[in-house]
Amino acid sequence: MPRRLISSGSPFEKIAGYSRAVVDGNFCFVAGTTGYDPVTKTLPEDVAEQTRNCFETIAIALKEGGFDMADIVRATYYVTNAQDFDAVFAVCGETLGDIRPAATKTIQGKTGNQPGRGDANRS
Repeated sequence: MPRRLISSGSPFEKIAGYSRAVVDGNFCFVAGTTGYDPVTKTLPEDVAEQTRNCFETIAIALKEGGFDMADIVRATYYVTNAQDFDAVFAVCGETLGDIRPAATKTIQGKTGNQPGRGDANRS
C-alpha cells in the first residue's frame, strides 16, 4: 500500500506542512488533534466536549484511511489545565475503555500546584 496523506481540510495543514493522518503500509499515524468541532470548526467551552471532538476527528481520519478506533495501539494526551485532567480522563475512558491502547497523559504549562503541595515534579 503506497503512502497516503489524509487531510481534515484545515488550512494550517498546508501552511505548517503536516497532514491530519498519514497511512503508510499497514499503519495509520494521526497527528495531534484539538478540541474544535470537526464539522462546525468551533471550539466548545466544555473540555469534555473538546475531548470528544478530538476523538471524533481521529475516528474520521482513521476511517478515511481504512482503519477504526479499535486499531489504536498508542495514544498521547496533552492537557493544558490541571483542573481539566479528570474530565479528559473520563472521556478517554468512555471512548477507549475497551480498546485500552498504551497511553501517556501529560499536563502542559502551569499545573497550578504550589511548591510543597503535591507537585510531583518539584526538585
